Amino acid sequence: MTVRSATLIGLSAIAMWSLLAVMTVATGTIPAFQLLAMTFAIGALVCSLGLLLRPGAVSALKQPPLAWAVGVGGLFGYHALYFLALRLAPPAEAGLVNYLWPLLIVLFSSLLPGETLRWHHLLGALLGLLGTVLLFAGNAAAQFERGHLIGLGAAFVAAFVWASYSVMSRQLRAVPTDAVAGFCAVTALLAALVHVMVEETVWPQSALAWLSALALGIGPVGAAFYAWDIGMKRGDIRVIGAASYATPLLSTGCLILAGYAQPSLALGFAAVLIAGGGLIAAKDMIWRKRS
Repeated sequence: MTVRSATLIGLSAIAMWSLLAVMTVATGTIPAFQLLAMTFAIGALVCSLGLLLRPGAVSALKQPPLAWAVGVGGLFGYHALYFLALRLAPPAEAGLVNYLWPLLIVLFSSLLPGETLRWHHLLGALLGLLGTVLLFAGNAAAQFERGHLIGLGAAFVAAFVWASYSVMSRQLRAVPTDAVAGFCAVTALLAALVHVMVEETVWPQSALAWLSALALGIGPVGAAFYAWDIGMKRGDIRVIGAASYATPLLSTGCLILAGYAQPSLALGFAAVLIAGGGLIAAKDMIWRKRS
């Protein structure tokens, strides 16, 4: 697999994650950790298809403790912190803090062996960050309370968790992507345990809610992690990191199309900054010199 192909596969995860918000809204009133357990269980089944179709692929689950710690810690840790942030802080502000992770991925990538952080990667990431700030700043401002600081702190830590997980995946390139199925399964079990401890079970109340939960597990909480792992391990991690700023933009666009949000001038300016930043960061891939 070429670097360009792996990068494109990694970028497909961003497209799938753009549907995360609208699908989550469509699931109704399912408690956060219950929904996390349900969708990751489905995601584990989706990722397990590769294990069933290829003889000997099950051996991919035999990984050292470090690989399991990074995989499960990244998937469960990030989502647990993110849901906590959404519970304790205003969603727009929590989302803004959380979307520091693309910038952190681009910056952390410079620490990897053989990687170089160039001016266009940094400029693209910073333009994307500015666009993300503008995107969320266009929402109505919320009055902060002391309790919100805990939620914002959780969102801040979540950004570091996901960026660290993504960059460390690069260091664990020997771990096959099929192992993601096991990481998702353990994440589902941990989420189910937390759900039993702190939440009351609420099953989907409509066919739309059931279909949305199923779609979440198949795409944003299933195939997306598989594609992201390939992109992080074999693609251009700086391009993917900068392009990740498109996630809040695409997500907001889906919410607008579904009638859950309204378009605004800030959204238009954010689109220009985010798209331009992504193009600048991807300069090496798009305008590569031909021999």
